[in-house]
Amino acid sequence: MSDLKFLENYVNSYSAVSYECNQGQKIWSDYVKLYADKMKDDNYGNVFAILNPEAEFKVVIDSHADEISWFISGYDKQGNIFVKKNGGSDIQIAPSKNVLIYTQTGKIIQGVFGWQAVHVRKPDFKLELDNLWIDIGATSDKEVEDMGVQIGDIAIFDEKFRVLNGNKYCGKSLDDKVGGFITSQVLRRISENNIKLPYGLYVVNSVQEEIGLRGAEMATQSIKPNISVVFDACHDTTAPNINKKENGEYKLGDGIIFTHSPAVHRGFLNLMVDVAKENNIKYKFSVKQRNTGTNTDSYAYSNGGVVSGLVSIPMKYMHTTTEMVLDSDVELSIDFIYNLLLKIENNHDFRYLKL
Repeated sequence: MSDLKFLENYVNSYSAVSYECNQGQKIWSDYVKLYADKMKDDNYGNVFAILNPEAEFKVVIDSHADEISWFISGYDKQGNIFVKKNGGSDIQIAPSKNVLIYTQTGKIIQGVFGWQAVHVRKPDFKLELDNLWIDIGATSDKEVEDMGVQIGDIAIFDEKFRVLNGNKYCGKSLDDKVGGFITSQVLRRISENNIKLPYGLYVVNSVQEEIGLRGAEMATQSIKPNISVVFDACHDTTAPNINKKENGEYKLGDGIIFTHSPAVHRGFLNLMVDVAKENNIKYKFSVKQRNTGTNTDSYAYSNGGVVSGLVSIPMKYMHTTTEMVLDSDVELSIDFIYNLLLKIENNHDFRYLKL
């Protein structure tokens, strides 16, 4: 049984881009270190839980820890606080949301994104980043400063994890903390089943994915893996107003989504499909014509070319405070990655696999 309490704690934690290690990475590290031979981190907060650290051949399973957020960029004489995006933050959902401001002094300040009432808003008013503001109850710039808020502080949405209808995990930052949960449960299962892998396994919780896959770019250069398996979310396209011809047809309950893309090694993709078939794991395919937009791209195009694959599950409402995934898709992902690692164990020639 997967550890749902850990998922809840991890999702509720603060791990804004470039601030991942303040809470999120610590929670993840404290959990996975129970199942790893060695823990390691780097200058920017990537965390590696390692099995068989002395092995020459190395396999990475990666998810990213960072969540979208907002930089405090200024404030006015009336105490209104202005922001810039930190990652792919969506201005459309911000008005009237609760936020927590994590200050450089260690204080946590509650606030809200303010918004004009419909009664006074002009019909042609257009929401833009420049007219978003946070209200912390201050009435002057001096009061903002006295409360400890500075330019460069981080605001995140104050939204808690919950389970809808008994089986839908819902909350902020499931993109991609659900991935960190999945990789943690794979590592836990390997440890509890006393599996001895013939290669070094690096379970990577990477940083700065939301601003250009930067954490994985650092991690792959330091680890120099032979194989990488990246987990990330893709879009459930059943919600209204989504073009299925352009975005494909995927829904919660479809299981795993495999991706055809230049960064995904075709031979490795064939192996992944074989593992899914052998273990009766549901799957579908998606197509990304240039890049995947995930950490797969950073691993694949590094170190002379790393054999790489991408595992996804459908998610509703990505980059909102109500990101949603289905529990059975999560469990299938754990089963799949676990069995994929065992398949690599039993097929040593795979490391030399060609197209």
